Amino acid sequence: MSDRRRRKSLSILRPPLAPLTPIDDEAQPMTPGILKKRRPTSLAQDQSGNSSPTGHSDIERANSKNSLDRLRGKKRPHSLQKTGRPSSLFGSLRSHGEDEELTRAASSPSSMLSLAPIIPDVAAGMVIQHGPLPEVGPMFRKRCPYLVLTDSHLIRFKNQERASDMFPNILASPTQPRMRHSRLSSSSSLHELQSASDNPHSILLLHIVAVYKLDDGEPYFSIEVAHFDPNAQHAATMTIQIHDPRDSDTWLTAIRSAASKARMVNAIPFSQPLIEYTARALEQERDYDPHHFRMFTVVQRANKSGKRSSSDDLTKLTSKICILAIGAYKVHLVPLPKTTKAPSSPSLSDTGGELYGIVTLVSVNIQNHDDSFQLWFRPPFQPAIALHLAALCVDEVAVWLRQTAEYLRPEWTEVPFTWDVPLTLNDQLLPMPAEEEEHQAFDRTLTAYCAGYGADTSNIVYTVDTTCEDAPAFSLVEPGKLDRPKYSSLELLAIFRALRYNETFKTISFAGISLDNLHGLCDYHGWEHAPFTTRSGTPVDIEGLHQAPVLIQEIRALALKSRRIRRMDFSSCLTRKPPSADSPDSGCGICEALFPLCIKQLTNVDWVILNGLTLSDDDIDYLYSAAIEKSCHFRAIEVGSCGLSDRSVQVILQCLTEQGATLEAINLSGNYARLEPRALKEYLYDFPYIRDLNLSYIYRTSGREPLLELDTLLRWKLFRLNLSRASLNTETVAALGAYLRDPRSSTLRHLRLDQCGLTGGVVAGLLEDMTFSTPRALHLYISENYLEKEHERLCKAISESRTPMSISVTMLVYEEERNFRLFVQAWASNKSTSYLNISKVSLPAEAGADTVSAMRRMFAENQTLEYLDITGEESHLEVSHFGPGLNKALMGLKQNKKLMLLCVENQNLGMPGANTLASILEENSTLRELHCSGNGFSLQAFTVIVCSLFHNKTLLHLPTMDEDRVKAMRKMNRAIDSTRETGIRSLTKPTRAMVRRSVGLVPSPLSFYNRVDGEIVTPKKEFSEADRNTMMTSIMDNWDQQINTMQGYLQRNWNLAQVVPPEGTAVSENHRPGTSHSAITVREWGSVDATPVAEGDGQVGKGKGKATSDDYAEKRGFDGSDGKMEGALMLGERLKLEE
Repeated sequence: MSDRRRRKSLSILRPPLAPLTPIDDEAQPMTPGILKKRRPTSLAQDQSGNSSPTGHSDIERANSKNSLDRLRGKKRPHSLQKTGRPSSLFGSLRSHGEDEELTRAASSPSSMLSLAPIIPDVAAGMVIQHGPLPEVGPMFRKRCPYLVLTDSHLIRFKNQERASDMFPNILASPTQPRMRHSRLSSSSSLHELQSASDNPHSILLLHIVAVYKLDDGEPYFSIEVAHFDPNAQHAATMTIQIHDPRDSDTWLTAIRSAASKARMVNAIPFSQPLIEYTARALEQERDYDPHHFRMFTVVQRANKSGKRSSSDDLTKLTSKICILAIGAYKVHLVPLPKTTKAPSSPSLSDTGGELYGIVTLVSVNIQNHDDSFQLWFRPPFQPAIALHLAALCVDEVAVWLRQTAEYLRPEWTEVPFTWDVPLTLNDQLLPMPAEEEEHQAFDRTLTAYCAGYGADTSNIVYTVDTTCEDAPAFSLVEPGKLDRPKYSSLELLAIFRALRYNETFKTISFAGISLDNLHGLCDYHGWEHAPFTTRSGTPVDIEGLHQAPVLIQEIRALALKSRRIRRMDFSSCLTRKPPSADSPDSGCGICEALFPLCIKQLTNVDWVILNGLTLSDDDIDYLYSAAIEKSCHFRAIEVGSCGLSDRSVQVILQCLTEQGATLEAINLSGNYARLEPRALKEYLYDFPYIRDLNLSYIYRTSGREPLLELDTLLRWKLFRLNLSRASLNTETVAALGAYLRDPRSSTLRHLRLDQCGLTGGVVAGLLEDMTFSTPRALHLYISENYLEKEHERLCKAISESRTPMSISVTMLVYEEERNFRLFVQAWASNKSTSYLNISKVSLPAEAGADTVSAMRRMFAENQTLEYLDITGEESHLEVSHFGPGLNKALMGLKQNKKLMLLCVENQNLGMPGANTLASILEENSTLRELHCSGNGFSLQAFTVIVCSLFHNKTLLHLPTMDEDRVKAMRKMNRAIDSTRETGIRSLTKPTRAMVRRSVGLVPSPLSFYNRVDGEIVTPKKEFSEADRNTMMTSIMDNWDQQINTMQGYLQRNWNLAQVVPPEGTAVSENHRPGTSHSAITVREWGSVDATPVAEGDGQVGKGKGKATSDDYAEKRGFDGSDGKMEGALMLGERLKLEE
C-alpha cells in the first residue's frame, strides 16, 4: 500500500482528544476559540485577492520578503521525513482509490518553496485577530496550532512560532501555551489532523459560505465555519468548540465581518459548469426560467440537540454545503456535483435534492447573531417542514424569496407567512414592477399554487364571461381530463387561493362542480391561511375561525379579501348524505361561511345562489339570521331544489320581506313545498323590485286562483320569468296574457313555459298577446308541450309573423308527419324571428319527400333567421333524426343570404352529408359558424369539408370532429378484430363497407381485400398488432394534419373579417390540400404490406398493445364536450358581423 494515501478514520478506534489544561492568562490576554476543520486546504490551493483592511489592528503589516526567507530557512519537520513504516498503528487501514489532491499534507512535499507564489499575498494581509488553538496529537507529540485571521484569509499554523515567522509582529511564545477555554473538534481522523497541522493551511475568506453557532446540545459555545471552492468543487466545514461565550462571540463576529467585507470587495462568481448543473436540476422539475432564477451557496445545518455522554459525539453532527436555487415556482436544495478527482467529504450528503413550493412557505426566520436562518414550508394537510440553513448571503436569499413570493401573488396585500427578520432587511425590499397581465395575473398565481401543491394545471378549466350581469364572471367548469370527473382537494385549494385577493371578478361560480373533496375536511397542522382580517385589516371576530373546515375558511377568504365580488354561485356543488345517529347533519358549510360575514357587514356579497344544495336546519338558521337584518341589503338568495318543506319556504319568504327594498330575484323552484296562491301573493307583494322570478317545478294547492295575479305582475319590471313545469290553470294563462299585452311588460326578455301542458292554440294566443308593431325582443321557451293539438292555429300565428325574436321549441313529438311539414312551411314565410331552435324533433319515420321539399324551401326562402338549430338526438334510449333526405334539404342553404349560424349535429349525415356541406360552404357567403359534429364523419369526409374552406372566406368556426374521430377509430378496431377472427372471406358486405368507410379509402391492391375477376380473395398475410398500431397512428396523424389546415383557413377568414392585414398567407393557395392526397397517405401507411407482419410482433409493437380509440381519447383529453370549445375561434370571442 502506497504511503501517499490517506487512511480511513475509524471513530471507534480514534484516540481521545487531549484533556483541558490550565493556561497562562498573562501570556495571552485574548482567549481565542479552538478551530477544527474536516478537510484542511493547503495554501497552494487558495486564491488570493487584493483586499483592503477590514478592521483596525495594532499589528502592522509584515515584511513579506523577510518572512518568506525565514520560512525557507526552516528545517523540515522530522516527523515528515520518515518514509518507513506508517506513523500510526492503523496505517494498513488507509483507503484505496482516493486522489492525491485530497491526501494528507504529509504525503506531498512540504517544502515552503512550493508555496512561494501564494505566500507573499497571504503574508501581506492585515491581521485582524489571532490566537492559539488547543493541544492536539498523541500524548508525547502534542502540538498547539495557531489561528490567524487576516482581511483575506483564515490561516492555521502548526504553532505560534510558525505564525510569527510569517507575521513578525505576532510574538513567538517561549513556551508552548496551554488552553483552558477551548479545544479543537472535528469529524476528520486524528491522524489527518496531525499530518495536516505540520504545514500552514488557509481558507480564503471569499470561499467562506457561512459562520454560525452550532446547536450540539453540549454546555459549550460551538462555531462552525463552512467553506466552498467553486473552482475546485471542494467543500468542508471547521468546528470551534469554546467554553467562554465571549470568546465565541468575538471569533464569530470577526470571521463574519471579514468574510462579508471580502465578498463586497471582490466576490467570486459561480462557474459556468455549476450554473448549468443547477439549471439542469431545475429543468428536470420544469421549474427553470432564466428570468426568474437565482442560486446561492448555503449550508444545510445539522439540527441535532440533546445531552451526550462524550464530546466525541460531536463528530456525528454533520452539515452539508449545497446550492439553494430559487426557480419560477419552487425552492430547490441541489447537492453539489460529484467530481471525479475528489471523493465526497464526510461532511457532505450524497442524498438527492429537495424542493418546496414557494407558495407553501409559512415562516422565514433570520438570526441576528450569526448567518443561520430557518425556512418553514407546509403543504396542505401536512405538518410543517423546517430547513435549518446558513449563508453569508442570508439577506439576499430572504429578499429574493420574499419578492418571488410577492411576484407569484401580486394582488395579495399581506403575505401568508411570518417574516421574522431584522428591521433593516425590510428596507431592501423593492416594489413590484407593474406588468400588463390578464385578470390581474390570475393564471400566474394559479400556476404557482398548482406547482406548489403538486396539482396538474392542464386539468383545470375555467371561463370568464364579460357580457353577463355582474361581469366579469369567473366560472369553473368540468376538469379537462376524462379519467378525472372531479377536482381533487389540492386542485380546489389552488383555485380558491388563486382567486383570493383578486379583484377582477364580480361573480364567482362553482355551479355544477363538485366540492365534496373539501367538504368537512380540516387541516389540523396549521391555520396560516385562515382569514382573520378583511382586505383592509379589520379583524374578523367569529368564534372558532381557525378550527373551521377548509371549505368554510376558503369561502370566507374569498368574501373577505375581495371588495368587488357581488355574486357567488354554488349551485349543485355538494352531494349531501342523509344524516344519521352516528353522523349528524351539520349543514353544507356555505351558509355558515357567508351569512355571518353579511351580518357583520364584512363583505360586499349580496347575491347568493344555493340551488341544488340540500339545506339542513342549521343552514336555514344561518340564512334566517342574516335575512332579517336590513343592513345585509341582499339582492337575491336563490334556494331552488334545496329540499325545502312548507315550513322552510314560509320561513324564508317571511324573513326575506326585510330585504324588500333591495331584493331583485326569488328562486323557489324544485322544492317539495306546496304553495298557496293567496299566501304567495302576500309575500311577493312586498318585493317591488323583483326582476327575476323562478317558480318552476313547484306544487300549488288546488283552486281557481291564478298562481300569479295581474296586479302582482304589473308591479314588477320583470326581466326573466320561469314557470316551467308549473301547473298553469286557465286563470293563470289569462293573467299572463293580459300582462304580455300591457306595455309595462316590455322589460321581459326571457319567458320559460316548458312542460306546462300548453296546447298549440294556447301558445298561439300568447303569441298574439305579445305582438306589437315591431317584433318583441323576447326569448320564448315552449318545449315539450302539446303543440300538435290545435296545430293549425299555431302555424297561422307563425306564418303571420306574430312570434318574438327568439323561440326554442325542442323535443317535439309529432305523431303525423303532415303537421311537422305545416310547421316548417310556416317558418318559411316568417319574418319576425331571427333565432329558432327546433332540435330533437321526433317524427314517426324518416322525413318524406314532401317534408324534405318543405325544409329545403325554408332554408332557401327565409330571410330573417340568423340562428337555426336542427340538431338530432342519439342516445341509448332514443334516436331522432330526419334521415338521408336532410342532405337534399340542406342544399337550399346555397340560396340563403341571412343565416349566420347552423347547428346540424347528430343527424347521421355520413359521407353524403359531408359532400353536401362542402358544396354549401363553397357557395354560401353569409354563414359564420357551422356545428356539424356527431354525424359519423370519417377522415375522408372531414377532409372534404376542410377542402371546401379553400373557397369560403367568411366561415369563422368549424369543429375538429373529435367525437367523430373516436367513433371512426372504434369502428376500425371492431372491423379489424372481426377480420382476424373470422377471416377475410367471411366478411359480409356491410362489414366490408364499414371497413372502407372508416378508413376513408378506395380499396387498393394492398388493402384489406382484392377483387380478382369479381371475387373477393384473401390476402396472404393477416393483420398483426403492429399493423393495427401503424394504421391507427396514421389516421390520427392525418386527422391532425387536416385540423391544422382547417385552423389556417379559419384564421385567414378571421383576419379578413377584422380587416387585419395578414402577416402571411394562412394556407398557400397554390398548395390546396386535396382529398385524394390525404387518402393516399392513409392507404400507403395503412396497407398490409407496408407494415410489419405477424412474425415481427416480437420486435415491432411489442408491449404496446392496441392503438385504440380510447388511447386517442386519453391523448387528446376528449370528454365528449370538446365540440363546444374547438375550432380556431370561440363564440364568446368573435364579433357579430353584419352584412
